[in-house]
Amino acid sequence: MTTFYQSFDIQTVSGRPSYHDLNGKLNIIAEKSNIDNGIMVIQTPHTTCSFYYDETMHDCNYYGDEYLQVDINNIMDRLVPRMTSENQYCSPGPKHIEFGMSLSDPRYPAEKWVMLNTDAHLRSSIYGSNFMTIILHEGKLELGSLGRVYFVDWDQLRARKRTVSVMIMGDEKK
Repeated sequence: MTTFYQSFDIQTVSGRPSYHDLNGKLNIIAEKSNIDNGIMVIQTPHTTCSFYYDETMHDCNYYGDEYLQVDINNIMDRLVPRMTSENQYCSPGPKHIEFGMSLSDPRYPAEKWVMLNTDAHLRSSIYGSNFMTIILHEGKLELGSLGRVYFVDWDQLRARKRTVSVMIMGDEKK
């Protein structure tokens, strides 16, 4: 058995959930891995993000979001309203805000408003995982003709660079 690892970054948008079709990148990584049969595990360390598998819908709105993604957003807006003010949800509490303000990241200044993303944490917890496993058969992802692997960042506060890690384990091509 052999393993192969690669990561890549995704640039998200602000003001709305950020959806990304990963099929193109994952197919390139699968080919590069030189693994014939095995499994691909994709994972992100970001707690406000999810992976999911669905059918491509072809039609998109003006932002480039597929209509099914727009429908998902509409349902999530009703289920978990966007956080617009402190104390709208129990989280974040004063201890978490104090901790967040103590962090130092030159890309993101320590400002209290950036912690008003409880809605994103709830959406990612409800919607799904920050990892996914996909079967690799004869060097190809087992996804079906319309199946797509999507990454969504539910955090709408600001654009960010998110990381996706890919590990493939299996038998090398002969």
